[in-house]
Amino acid sequence: MKTSSLVIMKNEQAVTSSLQVAETFEKNHRHVLRDVENLLEGMPKTGHTQHMFVKGTYVNEQNSQEYPMYYMNRDGFTLLAMGFTGSKALGFKLKYIEAFNSMEKTIATQAKDSYMIDDPVERAERWIEEQRKTRELEEENTIMQPKAIFADAVAVSHTTILVGELAKLLKQNGIDIGQRRLFTWLREKGYLIKRKGTDWNMPTQRSMEMELFEIKEGSFAHSDGHTSITKTVKVTGKGQQYFINKFLNLGR
Repeated sequence: MKTSSLVIMKNEQAVTSSLQVAETFEKNHRHVLRDVENLLEGMPKTGHTQHMFVKGTYVNEQNSQEYPMYYMNRDGFTLLAMGFTGSKALGFKLKYIEAFNSMEKTIATQAKDSYMIDDPVERAERWIEEQRKTRELEEENTIMQPKAIFADAVAVSHTTILVGELAKLLKQNGIDIGQRRLFTWLREKGYLIKRKGTDWNMPTQRSMEMELFEIKEGSFAHSDGHTSITKTVKVTGKGQQYFINKFLNLGR
């Protein structure tokens, strides 16, 4: 087990997730969620306790559906892991302590400029990394400038467009993709519902919460007199900017 996979950096903080805890401690994720929510019920919602557990979601790879999860910092993990017992659990706890220590050291080092680091080897490594990032940014700005101007122009757009029209915009800006391939990509990445049925190709809950799509409802009168309700997925101005930037970054 790699300790680097146990703890990640999120919002400049070392955290782990309920999914990772469930996998590491060989528990059912539902049971870990239950334990977290039991802790939250008994905790005050003020001070640093409100940052111990932060609710999020993840997309299940098998059915492309969204499910709840929690991110937790070191204190949140410590509270949760107190209830895990057994010799194997102790070993996993020690691994987590090592992983939190390592990630927090990395975060602290990254927050410092090279001249602030006392260790000469780390200072030299940090300086080299700073120079590399500076060169990369300069090269990226040169390459991305015309495309960034286009993406920024889309950002102020209040007009919604069809997914096919988004595919055309992407194609005009060097992204080799058509409407059918774009729909497939959006389903595979969890932006549109993959499950076949009446809601197929409709936005997922996550996409709607991110305000990437709108659903336009209309009606269609049939020759026999009855009327059907139609639903059309349209990409918002925010969604246009999001996906354009996404594909521009993928194409680099």
